[in-house]
Amino acid sequence: MKERLEALKQEALLELSSVQSQQELSDLRIKYLGKKGPLTEILRGMGALSADERPIIGQVANDVRAAIENVIEEKQAAYQKEETEKRLRAEMIDVTLPGRPSQQGVVHPLSKVIQEIEDIFTGMGYTVAEGPEIEQDYYNFEALNLPKDHPARDMQDSFYITEEILMRTQTSPVQVRTMEKRKGEVPIKIICPGKVFRRDDDDATHSHMFTQIEGLVIDRNVRMSDLKGTLLQFVQEMYGKQTRIRLRPSFFPFTEPSVEVDVSCAMCGGEGCRTCKQTGWLEILGAGMVHPRVLEMGGYDPKEYTGFAFGMGVERIAMLKYGIDDIRHFYTNDLRFLKQFLHL
Repeated sequence: MKERLEALKQEALLELSSVQSQQELSDLRIKYLGKKGPLTEILRGMGALSADERPIIGQVANDVRAAIENVIEEKQAAYQKEETEKRLRAEMIDVTLPGRPSQQGVVHPLSKVIQEIEDIFTGMGYTVAEGPEIEQDYYNFEALNLPKDHPARDMQDSFYITEEILMRTQTSPVQVRTMEKRKGEVPIKIICPGKVFRRDDDDATHSHMFTQIEGLVIDRNVRMSDLKGTLLQFVQEMYGKQTRIRLRPSFFPFTEPSVEVDVSCAMCGGEGCRTCKQTGWLEILGAGMVHPRVLEMGGYDPKEYTGFAFGMGVERIAMLKYGIDDIRHFYTNDLRFLKQFLHL
């Protein structure tokens, strides 16, 4: 039996020396050391040996198993090392190559202008107020001195959901809601940014959805000169200290008197050019003194309190500030357009 074990050892080591793959190595492990292998078969026959022979043959069998296992483990380690090196070579990263540039985000020009406007007015003591985009007819029109049969409603062709619910056409409803909430307290000094919606044909200067910022001030002894000074301060911080404004008479149902506000053209400095149609002026917003009826419906006594209000389209402000010629650029998400504002 001892000779059989030695012969088995030599046979196994010879086969192991010519192994070419991990699969062959695994097959040989099973062949020689498995439950049905020759070594196991020899060990099962040890019961027929004498008591003196058993420990001797047992020791020899253990030495044979150890010798075969050692060779298998060495070859297994070699295969694993080779596979690891192969994977490292395949997955190697050349750190000397230039990195792939990452896409850097940029604040949308409309968001940037809104932030600038908010910073300017909060610096003058205003607070930012917000309200719902789906609004009641009462807040959008009636409380702003626009009853259901008022012809001025035609100027704001609206998206109605029901007879009394619509997509707001202006952010003025936020002013009314603020007056109701304050219940006659003064001062009120707010700006109201947000999206508004009107049934309009989209073109280079019009959109069915746009962004508006309105302002409201209510207190005792608020005058038209306060409105003019506020708007002059705003445009000079937005467009530069050289910017001038002019006020032209106009009509809005919720202000009296009402004015259109123009700024001197930033392109030509007021000399006249294609942008301002040779006038030297560009219209940017509407404003006026709050109509007594609006004050009354908001819970304020027009004999004791006065106020002014103004409203501007953010797209219009941004177009003038950055020289953009088509309002649709703001909403097409064209990266070529947006990347221009990366470093502004």
